[in-house]
Amino acid sequence: MHSLQFTAESSSNGVIERDFTVSEVPGVLWSPASGAEGAPLVLMGHGGGNHKKHPAMSGRARRLVTGCGFHAAVIDAPGHGDRPRTAHDEAEIAELFRARAAGEPEGPIVVRYNAHLAQLAVPEYLATLDALQGLPEIGTDGPVGYWGINMGTAIGIPFVAAEPRITAAVFGQHWPDVLAERAKQITIPIEFDMQWDDEHISREEGLALFDAFASKEKSLHVNSGKHKELPRFEVDSAVSFFARHLGGAVTASA
Repeated sequence: MHSLQFTAESSSNGVIERDFTVSEVPGVLWSPASGAEGAPLVLMGHGGGNHKKHPAMSGRARRLVTGCGFHAAVIDAPGHGDRPRTAHDEAEIAELFRARAAGEPEGPIVVRYNAHLAQLAVPEYLATLDALQGLPEIGTDGPVGYWGINMGTAIGIPFVAAEPRITAAVFGQHWPDVLAERAKQITIPIEFDMQWDDEHISREEGLALFDAFASKEKSLHVNSGKHKELPRFEVDSAVSFFARHLGGAVTASA
């Protein structure tokens, strides 16, 4: 069993937030202040260039906790947040900025770099899930979901493909290049977000990744707008999706 160490704790508005490490990988766990015993767990993946406590992560987590009574957790991806960057990280980031400044496509660089990060992060997510299920308030019997967009999808698809404990997932906004083959191994219910006017990921690429999932139940959510304009109401949909598949009802506080 992988060792989990809590390093900080705070509480506000019915949500307990605990920082932790698993084998020196930093993460954060949000839980209900009461009624948390055996509640479902949703693991999350943050976007590229962000971190475990980015507002998108803490906002989604609090919605899951206050709206559904779930636990939610995320870890910093390699080279992100409180984790040091390697020379490889620095080189890939510099190449991305160079391509962006030159008006060149970012996709090939992001796909390559995210695939590298996923190779490192998937074992870390597996270890984190093991450690979190070792907590008495979570345990091994409750259902587990995964929620990750952008880089969170690049890490999440191979993670979910390798982890049978995940029973529902929300993905979106990534290229199919290295992910489609792994998506074919996923049969659980999924919800998938894409932007119709995404300036980086073409409609054909987004649809190709959605189509690759072998899930009998899969929902495609397409909205007009560019890459960073994913509507906030898609969070409402994702929370309802997890409540439907992991158990529970969304309350008015969601």
